[in-house]
Amino acid sequence: MTHTPGGRDEPTPPDPGPPAVRGELTERLARIEALLLTPARGGLTGAEHRFEPAWRRATRGETRWASSAAVLLVAVVQLTLPARLSVQPRPLMPAVEVALLVCLVALSPYRIERRSPLYRGLGLVLTFTVGGANAYSVVRLVDGLVRGTEGGSAGRLLLTGGTVWLINMVIFGLGYWELDRGGPAARAHGERPAPDFLFVQMQSPELAPEHWEPAFLDYLYLSFTNSTAFSPTDVMPMTRTAKVWMLVQSAVSLITLVLVVARAVNILG
Repeated sequence: MTHTPGGRDEPTPPDPGPPAVRGELTERLARIEALLLTPARGGLTGAEHRFEPAWRRATRGETRWASSAAVLLVAVVQLTLPARLSVQPRPLMPAVEVALLVCLVALSPYRIERRSPLYRGLGLVLTFTVGGANAYSVVRLVDGLVRGTEGGSAGRLLLTGGTVWLINMVIFGLGYWELDRGGPAARAHGERPAPDFLFVQMQSPELAPEHWEPAFLDYLYLSFTNSTAFSPTDVMPMTRTAKVWMLVQSAVSLITLVLVVARAVNILG
């Protein structure tokens, strides 16, 4: 005990030990202080990046080659569909889709970073244009299968059904890519912290590369697994809108595949 000038007894502070121990304690306290002050700082550099994942802060926008290649692939594949499943005249929808894509590339040629109502609107119009064209194909295909008028041969029917399914998978990949946290440009600027889709790398950032954030190929993978498993696999929908999109995709894929396969088996039998 120690005696104060006022006559009160206070407990003697513990001996911090030798200088080496005191230095280690000081270093630990400094690291704890840095961790506590990190959220209040305006920016993060160097080793501090590990405390703020790339998908939650402003970063460079992703390159547009993957999404552009997907749109061009859909436009080409649409030209191979039978005339009865295509919006007429057949080149109309592919031409509109390519024209919208050219406008988007002109506004943001290399990386998707431009934030403007025009750019965002064109991206959504492109997605819904491609989706509308394929919805027409799906409705026509299902109607023909139900009526028994679709499919002269099993091989041709399976090829047509597979083509429609492929387009549908790419379209929903584009849709998820445009939906999540306001689209690619908004994600690049870190505008919305709450995700529509929760990827594994978000749940376990210590297992992901330091600068990982979702890009188009991640959403295409999500669309593929949802089209084949008819349910979430390793990517979880977090918002009601995301759940509705995944529900619709699973329903369309299930109906299309079941009817096409059943009709093909009936033809072969």
